[in-house]
Amino acid sequence: MNTDVLWPELDEAEWQVLRIQTKLHQWATDDPGRRFDDLFNLVTDPAVLVVAWARVRGNRGKRSAGVDRVKPESIFAAAEWFLPALREDLKARLFTPMPVRERMIPKPGSTKRRRLGIPTARDRTVQAALKLVLEPIFEADFKPCSYGFRPRRRAHDAIAETHQFASRSYEWVLEGDIEACFDMIDHTALMDRVRRRVGDKRVVGLVKAFLRSGILGEDGQLRNTTTGTPQGGILSPLLANVALSVLDEHFAEAWQAAGATSYQRFKRRQQGHATYRLVRYADDFVVMVAGTKAHAADLREEVAAVLAPMGLRLSEAKTKVCHIDEGFDFLGFRIQRRRKRGTAKRVVYTYPSKKALASIVDRVRALTRRSSHPTLAALLRQLNPVLRGWCAYFRYGVSKATFGYLDQYTWHRVVRWIRKRHNRTKWAVLLRRYLPGWRPTEDDVTLFQPQTVTVSRYRYRANNIATPWASRTPAPIA
Repeated sequence: MNTDVLWPELDEAEWQVLRIQTKLHQWATDDPGRRFDDLFNLVTDPAVLVVAWARVRGNRGKRSAGVDRVKPESIFAAAEWFLPALREDLKARLFTPMPVRERMIPKPGSTKRRRLGIPTARDRTVQAALKLVLEPIFEADFKPCSYGFRPRRRAHDAIAETHQFASRSYEWVLEGDIEACFDMIDHTALMDRVRRRVGDKRVVGLVKAFLRSGILGEDGQLRNTTTGTPQGGILSPLLANVALSVLDEHFAEAWQAAGATSYQRFKRRQQGHATYRLVRYADDFVVMVAGTKAHAADLREEVAAVLAPMGLRLSEAKTKVCHIDEGFDFLGFRIQRRRKRGTAKRVVYTYPSKKALASIVDRVRALTRRSSHPTLAALLRQLNPVLRGWCAYFRYGVSKATFGYLDQYTWHRVVRWIRKRHNRTKWAVLLRRYLPGWRPTEDDVTLFQPQTVTVSRYRYRANNIATPWASRTPAPIA
């Protein structure tokens, strides 16, 4: 093992990695046809590995072990033995990814379960290093209509863009649902897209090895992975975006063909044609159509044809066409045009969907079961972050009435929990002990009040979302 390598501190490593990423991104932006040939040395750079390990050790997955049963949180002094050994194996071409450990978890808002693949700590670190090097390159090619798993972009940007188009004549909507997207991506087609930018065969080989590493199922059976990129891996979201960018590129070309100005697009519609805009968040997407229902329906086959070479297909049951007046669900929100109260004007509103409300109600119900927690304070410490996080997500919409309902429902569930846990105690005593000011409280922990959350409209940022590598010369550490 080479012990002469200097392993930088995290702050210095992050600055060095930022400089590397900024250069890669600028080179990729300046030359869209450039293939990068010497990336493996960057993947094995000590600074990159230090930052990669910090991200593995710093997320919630640090408590989960892979097939080797080693949790990242149990690894200490990584720069003394773990990272040097990993770097030596990579440089000697001895590193081989291990199968991911399968974990079936409930699918949000459904009774179905989805597969989560948990890589080992070593594999996660290498994946994180690959992502640090590859992400700035592919970000130069990704289109503005894509928002999922990309730096400085979020679901609210996708909702704001959908609202923007729906308010400006894009009244027909194709709701797209890709069937088992992460499990069905064709490896050959995906690697072809990776090779457009990456010429380093060692890096390409690492990516391919992760795709084909296999899955150790909950039943103990080892299965090969001939398609797909298992959810749970650090590299998987980036690879999924590389695959799904075929859809972004197709609609970007169609938009450019429709004309550069709003007048040209208006004239096109006057001639009986339609214009389309895609809004995608990972594998969830909608196509906004300024035209007729027939135009939107025709897009279904067009989208299916674009996705087919990647091994992906649309769900027959969930892919449908609707009008903005009917409304549709997207990323937890219900987007629908309604008459504005007190006027004849029709306005597009975004508010929490029934499915999203049902999910938080189910979560509150599960947390407030009688035997769930030993004390009221323990219950509130579990419940408050759930309520606060849900309200923080949905505060960018017409959510005040929903927050009021959730507040009332949660209050009644908690009070019911108190009365059941202390069924022999008089109500007056419970009121004095646990409900000062009619808010459940214990040990200075008070039930969070959803109805006090301020709601507002999210600021639409359009194409003005800069990457973290926009600056050509990052400032040095102070």
